[in-house]
Amino acid sequence: MKKIETIIRKSRFKAVKDALHEIEVNFFTYWDVTGVGNEKKGHVYRGISYSTSDIQRRYLSIVVSDEFEEKTIHAIVEAAKTGEVGDGKIFVSDIENTYRIRTGEKGNQALN
Repeated sequence: MKKIETIIRKSRFKAVKDALHEIEVNFFTYWDVTGVGNEKKGHVYRGISYSTSDIQRRYLSIVVSDEFEEKTIHAIVEAAKTGEVGDGKIFVSDIENTYRIRTGEKGNQALN
C-alpha cells in the first residue's frame, strides 16, 4: 500500500477530486494549508504589493493499493498541472498496514 500526499492549488481541487473519482479513488482526506514557496517576488494589484511567498494550498492525503499508485499520481498531475510555478508537489511513502475500525478488516480489504 502507498500513501500519496499532495499539495495543490486550491483552484485545481475540484479538477483533482473529479479525476480521482474517475479512477475510482473515492476516499481521501484534505485540508487547507498555507506554505512558503520558492518564488520570492510579489505581485502588484491596483498599486498594492501582495506577497506571494505565503501561499494558500490544499493538502490531500490518499492511501491506495500498490496497483493504484501510478494511475493516482497520473490523475493528480494531469488535473493539477497549470504549467506555472506553484502547481504543487506529490510525496509517496509506503504504508505497512491498514485497518478498518468498524469491521476489523486489514490490508487492501480495509481500503475498499
